[in-house]
Amino acid sequence: MRLLHLICTTSSESGGPIEVISRTSEVLLRKNFEITIASLESSEEISDRGFPCAHIALGRGFGKYRYDPGFTRWIKQNASRFDAAIIHGIWNYASFGAWRALRRLDIPYFVFIHGMMDPWFRQANPLKHFAKQIYWFLIEGRVLRDARRILFTCEEEMLRARAVFQGHVYEEQVIHIGTAAPSRDVSAQRATFHSTFPFLKNKRFSLFLGRIHPKKGCDMLLRAFAECLEDLPEDKDLVFAGPDQIGWKEELERLSTELDISERVHWTGMLSGDLKWGALHLADSLILPSHQENFGFVVAEAMACGTPVLVSDKINIWHEIVESESGFVEADSLEGTIRLLRRFEALSPESRAQMSRKAKIGFGRFFDIESTALDFARAIQALVTEGRPTGSAQCRIS
Repeated sequence: MRLLHLICTTSSESGGPIEVISRTSEVLLRKNFEITIASLESSEEISDRGFPCAHIALGRGFGKYRYDPGFTRWIKQNASRFDAAIIHGIWNYASFGAWRALRRLDIPYFVFIHGMMDPWFRQANPLKHFAKQIYWFLIEGRVLRDARRILFTCEEEMLRARAVFQGHVYEEQVIHIGTAAPSRDVSAQRATFHSTFPFLKNKRFSLFLGRIHPKKGCDMLLRAFAECLEDLPEDKDLVFAGPDQIGWKEELERLSTELDISERVHWTGMLSGDLKWGALHLADSLILPSHQENFGFVVAEAMACGTPVLVSDKINIWHEIVESESGFVEADSLEGTIRLLRRFEALSPESRAQMSRKAKIGFGRFFDIESTALDFARAIQALVTEGRPTGSAQCRIS
């Protein structure tokens, strides 16, 4: 089968969409799939990214929206080479430009939403949501309306997306995704992390791994850590690992000073490769109190390492964490984050070890890419074969 992935940017800092493409492609290429990525980027931007499949940079386009008619022309000229196209994300020209090219062609296309219709955004910025509703009615809703299916990574994401925007209906389907467990030597990964951050060598620490962004609840986590300080051992610290895309870190550092916890809070910047895996293996827990998180790849990666996960109930895979007993789940509030820290710290060493074992089992059951990638491929093949559904007046679950 020949798949064309269409996406605005393949930067790792953009979050989950490119992770889905990369991890899934690694498995499907071994199954003789032909996979191509086309993105709204310059060749210089992608020169060092090293994807496992073909990657075509079609130009960055104009502005934040990345408008580029050449993107549409290329898809029209090359669509017949593929069996299906998958658009990743909305609210940029990659989705609208792809729709302009594909809506009158025989090739079916799918849209992976990747959490971009979550109601949290409406609550966080009502004015921006109002502008999006207008854009949805005029443009984006048509992209979804004409797709073979709109894809969600879990049922929670699909349910939360319903009724967020008005004016167009579309066909829904949940297709679970996963990620890969670390394949290299764990001891070497730990040593790499300790050699880079030697001040953490004799410390226990909870790890926040993700973008430094208000959506992630970073300020709330600092306040919760300060509130729990008397309950924590003297060697227990907090590590923030991730890119600071909006320049918020300086304000958070001032907050940690005001809370008198700056000596126990560490900022590593973005981690990748062995550094990231070393951090996940060494952390006694991953903590992510996000206000909105579509999937949470780092949560699945932590589970693969046997690291217990402490998350908010706004991370859409929280049901799987509860079911597998891989960690704790609480509300995305200061009180909820405090409970996460205190519940974990109250565990005995034996209970933590048991939770670690269950995290690995839970990863294998729900998130192992070797099985989820094949499920993804089978679902796309079935939908391509079945043909375009007709006559539906409502969103439906397939």
